[in-house]
Amino acid sequence: MKEKYITDDEKEKCRKVADAFAELYEIENILVVDAGRYGFVKLQYYKPPQGFEDAITFTDSKSMFENLWEEWFDTQLFLLAKGTPMAGMGYSEIFECLPKEKQKELTDRKAEFARVAGIE
Repeated sequence: MKEKYITDDEKEKCRKVADAFAELYEIENILVVDAGRYGFVKLQYYKPPQGFEDAITFTDSKSMFENLWEEWFDTQLFLLAKGTPMAGMGYSEIFECLPKEKQKELTDRKAEFARVAGIE
């Protein structure tokens, strides 16, 4: 019998997390795939012809959620700063430059992603 690296329960939870962040895959060069008994793999930075430059394997839904949340959040900050004087700033600096309403809008999305993913 082949060894499993992810429980069936965590596999289902990870699937929900991956589905919750579907919009991220449309705006960023990221793909999350089910790797069967190995867990879920986040593939990032696709470069033809060699493929993805980065791969991270997850067997825990909470760590996968936090990783994808950070990707989504950083991507949003990058897109907001693109073409503005904030473009050369770090993510925390960009966030501090945003109006309080926009900061709240961005941070409130974490709770929405958690609800959709079933993360407590």
